[in-house]
Amino acid sequence: MLQALVTRPKEDAEPVSRALTDRGFAVMTEPLLTIEPVPGATVDTTGLQGLLVTSANGARALARLLPDRTLPVWAVGDGSARVARDLGFVSIEYAGGDVGSLTNLVLDRVDPTKGPLLHAAGETVAGDLCGVLNARGYDVRREVLYRAVTATTLSPELCRALHAGEIDLALFFSPRTAATFATLINDAGLGEKLARIQAYGLSGNVTAKLRELPWAALHKAAEPTLAALLAAVDENGRPS
Repeated sequence: MLQALVTRPKEDAEPVSRALTDRGFAVMTEPLLTIEPVPGATVDTTGLQGLLVTSANGARALARLLPDRTLPVWAVGDGSARVARDLGFVSIEYAGGDVGSLTNLVLDRVDPTKGPLLHAAGETVAGDLCGVLNARGYDVRREVLYRAVTATTLSPELCRALHAGEIDLALFFSPRTAATFATLINDAGLGEKLARIQAYGLSGNVTAKLRELPWAALHKAAEPTLAALLAAVDENGRPS
């Protein structure tokens, strides 16, 4: 049985692992980021028109802080929208999986005269959602509600599996995770063990962090969604 490595944070790994198991893979999870709430973070919804969510972690952070989940949510993609819906938010629209598509969704669907927006963000953000929208006449404020702490070493279990040649493909969902993996694999002196492994990145920004590693192949999803990444796996690496 082929084995897939999933590098997502623990909170996001389960649906990926389930989808891969359904496709006939064994799965090893190696969370390279740990998500932590920012101590003392609060959200004031007074006068807000709605909420902008650029990750599932943003939806989770809002759910921890907001008993009332009736404010509209505009989410970056279907995955974050699904998490928001599961957490009880009732009015959700979602974009195509990246900050550019979310920006376009807001420009198309949100009236800037109806009130300010709040972006539920982590300490590290991709793109400049607030800056772009504010330049177009919106009032968007960013609230840092969580942080992602990077791993400092690879787990002994993953190192053993790499030494034994037991990993056949690896999935990466963010530039930060990919960069962390590249650093840690080189620190561990295990780069040559990647020569039999196919790597899959959610976007070009992700695969750019993986290009210097000696993969058997490096694949990019056709669009930045889980469905597209799994389609790439189906095309290139699914067990027969």
